[in-house]
Amino acid sequence: MKYGLIGEKIGHSFSPQIHRMLASYEYQLRPVPRDGLEHFINSRDFCGLNVTIPYKKAVMPFCDHIDPDAVEIGSVNTLVVKNGRLYGYNTDIQGFICMVERSGIPFEGKKIIILGTGGTAMTAQAAAKKLGAGEIVLISRTGENNYSNLSRYADADVLVNTTPMGMYPNCGKSPVDLRLFPKLSGVLDVIYNPLKTALLLEAERLGLPCSGGLPMLVVQAKASAELFTGEKITDAKIEEVISALRRLMSNIVLIGMPGSGKSTLGKTLAQELGKKFVDTDEEIAARAGMSIPEVFTRHGEEHFRQLESEVISDFGKETGYVIATGGGCVLRDENYLPLRQNGMVIYITRPLKELPTDGRPLSQAGSLEEMFKARRPRYELFADAAVDNCGDLAQTVDKAIEVYYENIGDKRP
Repeated sequence: MKYGLIGEKIGHSFSPQIHRMLASYEYQLRPVPRDGLEHFINSRDFCGLNVTIPYKKAVMPFCDHIDPDAVEIGSVNTLVVKNGRLYGYNTDIQGFICMVERSGIPFEGKKIIILGTGGTAMTAQAAAKKLGAGEIVLISRTGENNYSNLSRYADADVLVNTTPMGMYPNCGKSPVDLRLFPKLSGVLDVIYNPLKTALLLEAERLGLPCSGGLPMLVVQAKASAELFTGEKITDAKIEEVISALRRLMSNIVLIGMPGSGKSTLGKTLAQELGKKFVDTDEEIAARAGMSIPEVFTRHGEEHFRQLESEVISDFGKETGYVIATGGGCVLRDENYLPLRQNGMVIYITRPLKELPTDGRPLSQAGSLEEMFKARRPRYELFADAAVDNCGDLAQTVDKAIEVYYENIGDKRP
């Protein structure tokens, strides 16, 4: 292996895609067990490596030279072999500073709360100092400043999460309740998968400026690639790669009344955008081993809703999907986060008189008008945008693609 990423659990990493966009070398993922780290590093059977959890500190004793920034931070995320000697660097600090600057969240003179005490927390602390922060407090699980006495820091201006809480595949968990910090002016989470953690979704609901870790990931990779090759990569490449990753990772979630055309539209959208497609009702039927009407008849609506939430939880944490949902998925609050964490949600509208009811137990059981009246506020709560689907399919697809690119902040090809 010439170049790659080592860590303990790295199957979720997008680093190979990023490095392929940044440079021409082959880049591999190499999980390394803790008891095999020393042998792997000392073999020097590589030209350059990125290092992730839990080895950013562990690799330091094996280095012949460590860059001053990495020494100050106390962790290394990039290793380069030069003339048989091993050099250690920390490019995470450049990535973190870029994430802060892109977010527009002010650090100068501000009180910064950093969740975590590992290598990334040390990086965030060093970056905060460079950005002129005032007081900086690191929160650990067992130290003097910990999660049981967070009320001490209710006057914090900025909160930074450097812990893995909420990271794929354990999505949906948040390290803190942001309402404990009424003075917050911004929230940063170094996690990039999912694109929006539970912490960031809470920040959005509270109207707080926030950013996930995708910009940090790309910038640190760019800096690493420059160390690997000795060649400068233009800063314009950063935005190009971030946009490409958002296109690759983002889901499109279709919600709306039963019969509004979500499945037909979703299949066409997936084909047009090169994404995978799933219909949650079809997945529920496959898992249950029976049709949706049979699920309702045999087990009732509550059982169906539980199956639906399980399917939404599973596919919502994945990336690169178009997800067509059942008409009542918005009735459960627990579905909000998994649908939004990696996706933009489009509310598909169609006049009630055009909605078919065959094979739809709830549509047949009562008044569509009453159902719509109850669900409409929930559709609007969940959605980023609405697209009308009462005309030509091609036009509806075109409009959905247009609002998708607007939502991810990208130009439509």
